[in-house]
Amino acid sequence: METTPLWEKILVGILVLLVLLWFRPGMKAVFKERRDASREEWMSVLIPIALVAAFVALLIFMT
Repeated sequence: METTPLWEKILVGILVLLVLLWFRPGMKAVFKERRDASREEWMSVLIPIALVAAFVALLIFMT
């Protein structure tokens, strides 16, 4: 498997920064207008994310 050339890494880094800057105004507004979530609401989000992360880690370790 070949390594990624330096110019591609730089291009991807610039693209990531541009995407973050593009979404920044919307994210800022969301955080400003957010409401306080209960513990149950946080768990309903964090448990599926943790399960997906564990499944991906399992797939990585199996290869």
